[in-house]
Amino acid sequence: MPLYHVDPGSEAALIRVNEDIDLIKISVGTMDNNAYLIHPGAGPAILVDAAAEPGRLKAVIGDSEVGAVITTHRHADHTGALSEIIAMTGAQPWCGEPDAEAIEASTGVTCRTVWDGDLFRLGDIDLDIIGLVGHTRGSIALRLRGNPSDHVLTGDSLFPGGFGKTSGSREFEQLYNDVCMKVFAPLADTTVIHPGHGDATTVGEERPNLPLWRARGW
Repeated sequence: MPLYHVDPGSEAALIRVNEDIDLIKISVGTMDNNAYLIHPGAGPAILVDAAAEPGRLKAVIGDSEVGAVITTHRHADHTGALSEIIAMTGAQPWCGEPDAEAIEASTGVTCRTVWDGDLFRLGDIDLDIIGLVGHTRGSIALRLRGNPSDHVLTGDSLFPGGFGKTSGSREFEQLYNDVCMKVFAPLADTTVIHPGHGDATTVGEERPNLPLWRARGW
């Protein structure tokens, strides 16, 4: 059965991360982009990937305060509603440092930046920032420590069944190595992977497939 499935245009899914934090998942736009609202019991929330349909995103946010909008990477299908959501909420925009210039050029939004190994803290929310080079130079994943399982929002770097698209063999090798070293090596099999499109999966579900992915080159 698909894990945390949401259909484009449908209601959002509520995912319990731990006793203090919920993760709200919604699919927006024509490319089935996932946007995620990290919602604590008290204090400001974080929106991840203001991809499209700002009205629907704002409906999910409701009356909650949004302190930050984090963009996982620079591609236009993940930034289509960024400027509108920043204007609506007054939130601070953030992204991976190597993608900041491209995001500003395409959206007009100047992001503050994070990169691999940083701890992003907002109120009761702590996010471990994981830099995953390959799909873009500045792609990031966000790790939420949960109970009983951690949750990692991977953007377009890791999906059920494989990695995100890369432009060549060098970029694939970089992404393969980054994901193996920074996701599969340190994280438990129960860790839930929430990608930028489609259903979730787990580290344990995907781990046996790594040799196949390496051999096929995507």
